[in-house]
Amino acid sequence: MSVELICVAPDRVHEFWPHVSDLIHRAIRRTNLSHSQDIDFDVLNGDGLLWIAWNGSAVEAAATTSLIETDAEKVCVLTACGGAKMRRWLGLLGQIEDYAKAEGCSRVRIFGRKGWVRVLERYRIRNVILEKEL
Repeated sequence: MSVELICVAPDRVHEFWPHVSDLIHRAIRRTNLSHSQDIDFDVLNGDGLLWIAWNGSAVEAAATTSLIETDAEKVCVLTACGGAKMRRWLGLLGQIEDYAKAEGCSRVRIFGRKGWVRVLERYRIRNVILEKEL
């Protein structure tokens, strides 16, 4: 059984969100890099996109992206990604990269756990976030 990537049309995201929001929210809570309400707002209002890894009968993973303009370039940010059986859908990231390129983005950024570096061969650590608990 293969897995395909589906970009949910912004005008239909309300139909899919109840079925995938738990996957997205778990990923957000695991990293603590953003707030689930911000991701929800962006996706549900068309400022971000929802991507689903679908195996023909079930969702194996869900991800969200948003496009941002820095002072120097346009960037596609993978804001959250959650699911199971990662090896089955990890290769679908190339389709999000193709989308980003078509949208004029110079790069894709991932906000996520350090462990992504081990499985994403062409991605490199460019910056770090340093924290001190108070």
